[in-house]
Amino acid sequence: MFARKATLPGRSFFLFGPRGTGKTTWLRRVLADARWYDLLDDREVSRLARDPDLLRAEIEAPGGKPWVVIDEVQRLPRLLDVVQGVLTRRPGRCRFALSGSSAHRLKREGANLLPARVVNRKFFPLTAGELGDSFRLDRVLRYGGLPAVQAEERDEGRVDLLEAYAANYVAQEVRIEASVRNLHSFARFLDVAALANGQVTNVSGIARDAAVSRTTVQGYFDTLVDTLIGVWLPAWRPRAKVKEVQHPKFYFFDPGVVRAIAGRLREPVDGLERGALLETWVLHELRAYMDRASLGGDLSYWRTPSGTEVDFLWKRAGKAVAMECKAAGRWRPEFGRGLAELAAGGHVRRAFGIYLGDRALRFDRFLVLPVTEFLARLAEGEVLG
Repeated sequence: MFARKATLPGRSFFLFGPRGTGKTTWLRRVLADARWYDLLDDREVSRLARDPDLLRAEIEAPGGKPWVVIDEVQRLPRLLDVVQGVLTRRPGRCRFALSGSSAHRLKREGANLLPARVVNRKFFPLTAGELGDSFRLDRVLRYGGLPAVQAEERDEGRVDLLEAYAANYVAQEVRIEASVRNLHSFARFLDVAALANGQVTNVSGIARDAAVSRTTVQGYFDTLVDTLIGVWLPAWRPRAKVKEVQHPKFYFFDPGVVRAIAGRLREPVDGLERGALLETWVLHELRAYMDRASLGGDLSYWRTPSGTEVDFLWKRAGKAVAMECKAAGRWRPEFGRGLAELAAGGHVRRAFGIYLGDRALRFDRFLVLPVTEFLARLAEGEVLG
């Protein structure tokens, strides 16, 4: 059992996160006395689908619990109308924890997302801080941070779990969410998308490689985002006198999952993929910290046609922080060219290099940190904000 850093909101909330990140385990720990509705149980779904108002009747019965958990609420979106009715008629009667792994189905079915009545929270794979003494960079780059995977003591067990995740969830349930009819086209798309993880994403080029239409590929990407399997990182365009690249990048949410989709779990991490995997992990840590700290702001990347690049820019109002990752044990002067350019132009207030070495380095306009030290400083609130 890993101690999660998430905190329980004081009011009703949605909790969205990819399947397998530990939402249910955490909710059962922090809301042990709650009334529980598990919508992964087909019998529960059938019972409530026949008569959704049973939910209201059971909640409002004498001796009701102060918290009600509806797990995987996207499987029966009509229940959200009942939830709104309870919150409207009996304010303060109880609070709801509504977990889900797919916003796509809620959007598709026009579900009631309870505006101004609930807050949103996100759940992620384990962070370095949550792993604590169990954190090993090589392990998370190879197998990711899903709790069940990290709890395995043997590499064979980690491989088995991740291969099942890719085959049974990503390739099957996500395919159903996307209403995919051509199984081979979706499989080809996943192969190409996994190989393009962390790269500037040209949807038309991926469509050609996957031998499907551009609109189909865009729909596949949208479904991966809606099911929280992936995230777009948009291009940032400061008011500079250069023409920046405008295509976004696409990242899968976890290094182990993307390696499973690419069929590389049984291989050691090589130099060609290490850089993208390190970026994937750092992006995960940034997103998790931003949500946990209720920090706000947006993440993006910056790149010029000449190749000058900065992997991550966090920006909120007039504040901006630049971060560049390098999967190298030695920091080379050219690695910091983009950081120095943005800092010199006044576009960012702080800039960090992140690398696999073991010593911190101070340059004129930016600080270079070993990845473990960077993650520790991020968790302490010393990087963003």
